[in-house]
Amino acid sequence: MGYSVVVYFYNPNIYPESEYLKRLKAEKTLCNHFGCELIIGDYEQDVYYRAVKGLELEPEKGKRCDKCFELRLSKAAQKANELGIKEFTTSMVISPHKNYEKLTEIGKKIALEHGLTYLALNFRKQDGFLKTNKISKELNLYRQNYCGCKFARISSI
Repeated sequence: MGYSVVVYFYNPNIYPESEYLKRLKAEKTLCNHFGCELIIGDYEQDVYYRAVKGLELEPEKGKRCDKCFELRLSKAAQKANELGIKEFTTSMVISPHKNYEKLTEIGKKIALEHGLTYLALNFRKQDGFLKTNKISKELNLYRQNYCGCKFARISSI
């Protein structure tokens, strides 16, 4: 495709901070391995909690997750505009636990609002999830066992 990948790590939803740091370390290792530029966004938990206020009891994959996706994809679109990048996507779609169609719908809406193109790439096709697992094992990357927010963490314990 001829793309130069820039990774924007913006995850204010991740709880606790020690979990955030483990995931950031893994992202740094991955970007270094593939020679990708990594830009680290601010760890703004207060912004995340304001975005999902009133949705704390929503089930996983519910309205709270939609708000989280909107927040993170909006920040990615803002960063893309700052950098003069015209297209963006998200690695969240790799996970079989995330709703690809919902993420694509939100991504396209945000892209339109920011004058960008959302690349609706289904990374799960052609064994994408298995390939990512293989890469993470080869690089000895930390693998989380919950989505990231404290609400998901509580429900996974």
